[in-house]
Amino acid sequence: MQLVVARIGRAHGIKGQVSVEVRTDEPETRLAPGAVLTTDPATAGPQLTVADARWHSGRLLLSFKGVADRTRAEGLRGTLLIAEVDPEQTPADPEEYYDHQLVGLAVFLADGTPVGELTSIAHLPAQDLLTVTREDGTEVLVPFVTEIVPEIDLKQKRAVLTPPPGLLDPAAAVVDSVRDDADASE
Repeated sequence: MQLVVARIGRAHGIKGQVSVEVRTDEPETRLAPGAVLTTDPATAGPQLTVADARWHSGRLLLSFKGVADRTRAEGLRGTLLIAEVDPEQTPADPEEYYDHQLVGLAVFLADGTPVGELTSIAHLPAQDLLTVTREDGTEVLVPFVTEIVPEIDLKQKRAVLTPPPGLLDPAAAVVDSVRDDADASE
């Protein structure tokens, strides 16, 4: 199985180093010297081998074998770095999951009501969002926090939600809010 572990940013210095946007919780393993990574697009070279990795001002800087100057490094900008992983491998922390483990899970409310299928995960700076596609084809974005997603059962291939009012049906929340305001004014 392949996982996107980083995206190459701008060149750093004149010796071929690049900054990377890390997309893995295990950069010390997946982006370590000697790691062989597939690229997307492949025009960057079908594979790049990490020669050196170091943190600088909160950013990870990588050097690759065969990339020795700023011009070549700048040509890699925007390239995704993809690592091969064992699909049975799981993160060390039991509260963490790989995207491929979550995509495809059936999503239910705590009372057993079906909601839909988890179809993707958006990794944002503040938190991750789960995209749940409902039976009617509409999508709902669900913050991936314990208060709202208290249970992930990989063996049963299901996720359980306890959403706040309006998260799954914003139109109903607006109607309820108008009713509450009308009741309060009486």
